[in-house]
Amino acid sequence: MPRLIRNRALARDDYALVRDATSLADVPDAVAVIVPLPLWLERRGAFVARGETGVWLAPADDPATLVRDLVHLPVIAIDFPQFTDGRGYSHARLLRQRYHYQGEVRSIGDVGRDQLHYLAQCGFDAFLIPDGRNAEDALAAFDELSDGYQASVLRAPWFRRRQAIRVTQ
Repeated sequence: MPRLIRNRALARDDYALVRDATSLADVPDAVAVIVPLPLWLERRGAFVARGETGVWLAPADDPATLVRDLVHLPVIAIDFPQFTDGRGYSHARLLRQRYHYQGEVRSIGDVGRDQLHYLAQCGFDAFLIPDGRNAEDALAAFDELSDGYQASVLRAPWFRRRQAIRVTQ
């Protein structure tokens, strides 16, 4: 059963998440992979030549270290090692708004159904649902809130939209 939600639909995961890789020998051949940031930085040239390689960011990683590499990265996975660590929200927002990253931003780790709507507002468009949780049930989370007051990468804040309606009337 698919555990990946991409663009609000269940999808096949074409990437192998290689969490513990410390060298190229730890990375499987002939398969698209997502590697840790330190390994990417150490072996950048080899991964660029290989293609189909994404990077995963830990909460303490700085997304700015990837700015020159964004054009080479089809996917950036952002890890949530525990429910209470929200730094990944900021990582996604920086990637989308400051660095104009257009590829897939994927959440990995301890991400719950109730977080999906808010993660999407920050720029995530793919969500790896943890083992033991129902991905089909998680899809409903996107429709539980009809709108949001806050600004997001998806829309202007509600008060600005309301003001624009008044001006055009």
